[in-house]
Amino acid sequence: MRTTQRLLRSGLTVAATAALPLTLAAPAAVAWGSGISVSTSGTSVSVTTSACPSNGSSFGNASLLSSGQTNFAQGRQMSLTGTSGNQSAAWTGVSPGTFTVIVVCQDGTTAGTQAIVVAASVAPATPTISTTVSPSPSLGVMGGLGGAVKDYGTATVVGGGVLVVTGLGATVWFLRRRSKPHRL
Repeated sequence: MRTTQRLLRSGLTVAATAALPLTLAAPAAVAWGSGISVSTSGTSVSVTTSACPSNGSSFGNASLLSSGQTNFAQGRQMSLTGTSGNQSAAWTGVSPGTFTVIVVCQDGTTAGTQAIVVAASVAPATPTISTTVSPSPSLGVMGGLGGAVKDYGTATVVGGGVLVVTGLGATVWFLRRRSKPHRL
């Protein structure tokens, strides 16, 4: 009986260990994110993608939508420029606020959509010694999803779940084994 329990427990550990490389290798086949990369620097916003093929004269268009705008045509549109491997567009003089960037390829497909926050530029303050309390920042805490913004796909979520369940199982097994009296 005791040998059977050990074999069963070690078999579960071996099965979880064998499944680990499969879950780590699977996300390589999954499409990452939305297909576009958006960045901001001061009052400039730029978008980069490699998802739009050329028809010989253009790759497509990108649109910068402010919070009140709902469709591609309402935003500030820019033509994508670049090569067949990398296309980009940029907007300058963008006011502070929350925006959505949409990229539509010349064949009508949407390469991706991503939200971005353009922060108000603040001049560096001169340090002073004062007994007064300075006012709170106007934007407050920039809460969000942190590193979870990128969609890693089902395979990565399943792989993480397998790792969590394996860790919990190993902890339970270890604690139960410690609580049993040792016989010689």
